[in-house]
Amino acid sequence: MKVILLEDVYKQGVAGDVVDVAPGYARNFLIPQRKAVKVTPGALRALESLRKSTDMRREEQEKENSIIAEKVRDLTLYFPVKASPTGKLYGSITSTDIAERLVEEIGLEIDRRRIGDHPLRELGTFPVVVRLDTGQTPELMVVIHREGEDPTAVAEDEGTVESVEQVEIVEEEVLEADLEDEESGFAAEIDEAETDEAISEVDGE
Repeated sequence: MKVILLEDVYKQGVAGDVVDVAPGYARNFLIPQRKAVKVTPGALRALESLRKSTDMRREEQEKENSIIAEKVRDLTLYFPVKASPTGKLYGSITSTDIAERLVEEIGLEIDRRRIGDHPLRELGTFPVVVRLDTGQTPELMVVIHREGEDPTAVAEDEGTVESVEQVEIVEEEVLEADLEDEESGFAAEIDEAETDEAISEVDGE
């Protein structure tokens, strides 16, 4: 069914757009909620004036969302949690948790379904996308750390893990070098033994 949107509808379009939607969606949600009207000759005539006002409002909204997007990009949210020794959380940090903090920090009220892609279930620093109405997708940073610990310890722990991995690599390289030395020494012993045997055979002759 073709309808004219009277206001912005997520994933459908903005006010003034003519869109094709499922009949049930139009009859049960869009039209009763006054978010859209069925396309008729009269509605199409009124559409032009609606589009003019919509274009002005869209420009204003894009400017506002650009400011919001910058605030989101500059934002780091800290979540103190309880976690296992391996860093797994006893629970998770969800999009609802982040949505509540967005209201507290920058006054942004947004549907939790527009935040991130999955719950966060371990200690660390994570980029989380926020999908704004105008299609902008800024990312904020979420730092999950143990209760009672400095959030910067998360980054330090990550650095420690990297250092351990580097040590293991060095140890493997040393072990390989030792094995090569042993193999070279063993080969030298064989050569020496073969040489002695050859000399003995010549003397025997």
